[in-house]
Amino acid sequence: MGSGRGLGPVRWGQPAVTSGPFPFGNLAVFDFSQLFACVGVCTYMNTTFSKSLLTLAVSGLMVAGSAAQTTTSDAGPGVKDPGHPRVNQVNRREGRQQKRIANGINNGSLNPNETAHLEKREANLQNTEQKDMAAHNGHLTKAEQRNLNHRENKISRSIKRDKHNNK
Repeated sequence: MGSGRGLGPVRWGQPAVTSGPFPFGNLAVFDFSQLFACVGVCTYMNTTFSKSLLTLAVSGLMVAGSAAQTTTSDAGPGVKDPGHPRVNQVNRREGRQQKRIANGINNGSLNPNETAHLEKREANLQNTEQKDMAAHNGHLTKAEQRNLNHRENKISRSIKRDKHNNK
């Protein structure tokens, strides 16, 4: 609560009736101590908020910098690099084909000989992928990806043929 100049208490949200030397209609003349108290609180809140934002920004940059270092330093044979789409594409495809082989084993459409042959071909493909990745700091070139996908296509056709040959 504040008081105007001899007008009695002025309540926030209610128009003040002025009848003094300053006829401002429905505008009240406020006590400046309230205004300065509000400005002081607002200044303190803005300063605290600014410091918090600065702290948050600096910590975000530190986290981003450390994430960038770990992503590039961990790349190598057999490690998925989330920033390298060719390696991830080949690995996703290998995973899907392994699920197809497992489904064939579970439902009985693949016999042990067919399974062993498919697994051997998949293992050879994975060895080739690891050698290619080791030669290029954990990455695959487009030609290597194309070669691996071509071999995966052949294995995929073999999986389909072996699952549907009724043996």
